[in-house]
Amino acid sequence: MERQVCLSDGRKVPCIGQGTWFLGEHRDRFIREQEALTAGIDAGMTLLDTAEMYGNGKAEALIGRTIKGMDRSRLFLVSKVYPHNAGRKNIFKSCMASLERMGTDYLDLYLLHWRGGIPLSETVACMEQLKKEGKICRWGVSNFDTDDMEELWSVPNGKNCAVNQVLYHVASRGIEYDLLPWMRDHKVPLMAYCPLAQAGNLRRGLYGSPVLKEIADNHKATISQVLLAFAVRDGSTIAIPRTGRKEHTLENRAAAEVVLTGEELDMIDKEFPAPSRKVYLDIV
Repeated sequence: MERQVCLSDGRKVPCIGQGTWFLGEHRDRFIREQEALTAGIDAGMTLLDTAEMYGNGKAEALIGRTIKGMDRSRLFLVSKVYPHNAGRKNIFKSCMASLERMGTDYLDLYLLHWRGGIPLSETVACMEQLKKEGKICRWGVSNFDTDDMEELWSVPNGKNCAVNQVLYHVASRGIEYDLLPWMRDHKVPLMAYCPLAQAGNLRRGLYGSPVLKEIADNHKATISQVLLAFAVRDGSTIAIPRTGRKEHTLENRAAAEVVLTGEELDMIDKEFPAPSRKVYLDIV
């Protein structure tokens, strides 16, 4: 995959990776999901995102089975720690458990899944310790709004945050008002989850939109590909769509080749306008 996003330490990652939310939870789908992830890796979607929360570790185990025997250096593995495990008492055990389930010695990126009761200063200190121990290469956060990011920047080593992962898609553009500009100013890449509005009522008629259908037809693409092209349009966003089917994985991969025109982006803005006031994070 040619289109990449550069992290603050210079590491480049594909602009479209693979999410694993709800994957690995059903034994009868395991092989199919494994094949979907493998197809994505082979096509250049080498960033795999998961979390200890997903299926209580089953998604991590699915990744572990999938990547067994692969060249680890080709992969960019991301997992997340529960907020209640993100302190000195549990984070080191949580990280080791994730590594064991995934069959790897280190994570390329470890995220705090959302804000909890443990002070950010403690979580950051633990993340930095995990880096020193070689268990993780870098760390970041998820579901952090602007005030959370400002607080993070105020704690020791908080500015080492590599990414912020939040929900973002055509019909959920709240972050464009203040969070996304803040992240751009501070050079924090966005990792967009649910870029295809996968979760239930979030779709809000996207797949029936005449505007999106017209744009998709312009590119001989699908509406899903247009949604992904929109998400990664700025060159600083990593989208992590989730699918358990090989054909959909390859469809997602092809979206990296879709570049929307200024006129098409104007059409999207008119149909799905960005907010003109503060909108708090959509969280699923």
